[in-house]
Amino acid sequence: MSDEPTAAREHFGKIAPKFAEVTDLVLFGDVWQRSGLSPRDRSLVTVSALIASYKPDELFFHMKRALENGVTWDELVEVVTHLAFYAGWPSAHTATVALQRIQDEQQSS
Repeated sequence: MSDEPTAAREHFGKIAPKFAEVTDLVLFGDVWQRSGLSPRDRSLVTVSALIASYKPDELFFHMKRALENGVTWDELVEVVTHLAFYAGWPSAHTATVALQRIQDEQQSS
C-alpha cells in the first residue's frame, strides 16, 4: 500500500489503519471502480442512501464527491427535496445543512 495520503488515512488512519486501508483498497479501489454504474450514478445512490439512513457524518464528504463526479448542485438539491417525502423531513433538513456547509466552503475559497 502506498504512503500517499487519502481521505480515509487523513480522517481515521491513525486510529484505525486497517479500516483506512480497506476503505481505500476495497471500497474506493474496487467497489467504486466497477463498471456497472458510473461514478456519477454511484454518487447519486450513495448520497440518497446516506440521507435516507440519516448518516450526516458521511454526507458532507459524499456530497462533495458527487459534485466532483458530475452531479450538479441543482440535482443534489432535488435529491434532498425528493427524499424529504420518502426518508423524512429531519433527514432532508440535515442534508440541507451539509449543502449549506459546502456552499459556505466554496464561497470562502
